Amino acid sequence: MRLGVLDVGSNTVHLLVVDAHRGARPLPAYSHKAELRLAELLDEDGSISPAGVEKLAATVREAMVVAEDKGVEDLLPFATSAVRDAANADHVLERVAAETGVELKVLSGEDEARLTFLAARRWFGWSAGRLLVLDIGGGSLEIAYGIDEQPDAAASLPLGAGRLTGSWLPGDPPDPADVRALRRHVRHKIARVVGDFSRLSAPDHVVATSKTFKQLARLAGAPRSAEGPYAQRELVRASLEEWVPKLAAMPAAERAALPGVSEGRARQLLAGALVAEGAMDLFGVERLEICPWALREGVILRRLDTLSGNGTP
Repeated sequence: MRLGVLDVGSNTVHLLVVDAHRGARPLPAYSHKAELRLAELLDEDGSISPAGVEKLAATVREAMVVAEDKGVEDLLPFATSAVRDAANADHVLERVAAETGVELKVLSGEDEARLTFLAARRWFGWSAGRLLVLDIGGGSLEIAYGIDEQPDAAASLPLGAGRLTGSWLPGDPPDPADVRALRRHVRHKIARVVGDFSRLSAPDHVVATSKTFKQLARLAGAPRSAEGPYAQRELVRASLEEWVPKLAAMPAAERAALPGVSEGRARQLLAGALVAEGAMDLFGVERLEICPWALREGVILRRLDTLSGNGTP
């Protein structure tokens, strides 16, 4: 069947269309993205602004037209931290449903971590052993660890690249004092959950998902996206530590000219790099591998498990 996943994230609204077959890998058929940056469309009280809600509804309507044109039989619409953490989340969901007919399912941070972990497990297989999975989104950082398809430990922290950029790094380039303050904040937050994972056995394989990690790996010399999903991509902490001060000294326009960095994500890249560096340091990770699959693929896989009787709705 042809499945569609509508992911309303903190940075983008992404419709991924796949041809799904029971017992086989879902095959990407079409991808439609719209940059919305919901994390930046907040009022002072933490509500998504009226203009933001209107943009979101219009973007979802556009995605539904694309889904229909592409023959999507089953749509899986969900929202992550930008909607989840908004002070007016219920109003936003009601407005989108009334105007588009789409009822967004709001995933908890732990749901995000668990579904992303499932995607990584299926990509790397059982031979990868104990996995530690890191995922930096626009609004949150997800961490999961385990040896099965369901993680033994999962955590979600409000350390997304978009959220932190808007709250902590107003300058372009940012003030060095702001960068130091954000670095301390990131490490304090991560340190609070490290103990929950350090009680477990050391991971056999550390992997990361998300656009932020992919861009950081590309800066450090990983293959281009044009070389396909099966090219091995790694991020070494020593290389990342060399790039952080360079990124801190650059304005967004200069970052956007770097290999693999998109204009829309350039401003957020420093905050994402500080989170990646802090997570790798505090978890004692010297290198990690980039996983092509992430949350959207996890949602699809869970749906296929449900259809084949291997999972729960």
